[in-house]
Amino acid sequence: MSLHLKNLIDVTRLSKPIGFLLLFWPCAWGLSLAHYFQRDINTFFSHLVLFFFGSVLMRSAGCIVNDIVDEKIDKKVFRTKKRPIASGSLSKELAWTYVLILCALAFLVLIQFNFLTICLGIFSMIFAFSYPFMKRFTYWPQLFLGFTFNWGIIMAWTSITNEISYLPILLYFGAIFWTLGYDTIYGIQDISDDEVIGVKSTAIKFKDSIGLFVGSCYLISSASIVIVMANLKINFSSIFLILFFLTLIYQLKISLNMLPKQCLKAFKLNGFSGMFVFLSFFMLSVDF
Repeated sequence: MSLHLKNLIDVTRLSKPIGFLLLFWPCAWGLSLAHYFQRDINTFFSHLVLFFFGSVLMRSAGCIVNDIVDEKIDKKVFRTKKRPIASGSLSKELAWTYVLILCALAFLVLIQFNFLTICLGIFSMIFAFSYPFMKRFTYWPQLFLGFTFNWGIIMAWTSITNEISYLPILLYFGAIFWTLGYDTIYGIQDISDDEVIGVKSTAIKFKDSIGLFVGSCYLISSASIVIVMANLKINFSSIFLILFFLTLIYQLKISLNMLPKQCLKAFKLNGFSGMFVFLSFFMLSVDF
């Protein structure tokens, strides 16, 4: 493998699919919710593919921007000091070129949707490009990540319905707290380094009550999802929602120990958590 290709894979985290999955699953939730009301299976699956590629492209671009902004910080953190930009193996100039290419490709995906969804996608750039700076000013960067990563719920809904409704907004609200919980667990890995260099996070703010904070986030998230589903019909799909709850409980149990490797394992479990919510909503629209 050439050095350029290795750097590209490393800086975009393409070898770590959990990142783009956590961006994609909320899009899939929004699509499934909209599909319940407007059952066009061809549109559903074509949009699902588009949102998947869009998630991969935007997550990759976001990782590069994050690494450019955090170059000095990454050099001081054990977990991130070997990243291509921090280590000097990838120049900022080439990194920005990658960002522009990825954003251009993502824009080509975005313009496949209706005008409202295109506008929402452009608006989301405010979240995407402001998030990397939040850890310098507030203990709540995970909240801004929640705004960013789950915006796809609204976009996916409008891509099918061409309107905004209270149900996707309520689902978006719940998803924000899901992200707030899992990214706090993820942040436990960096508490010691972050405290030394002055980087802020919810993991630091609530380090003495991690269980209570993460548990509260997951409770609010779960309640929001249940309320949304209560507005729809109930069938056997609720079994997937139960599996979602079980993964959250397991993560909460692991986070109480605050062991970095175990917390990373708990964080990665959210790839399945997101899938279970997607299946819960999608199966609601299946007639038996």
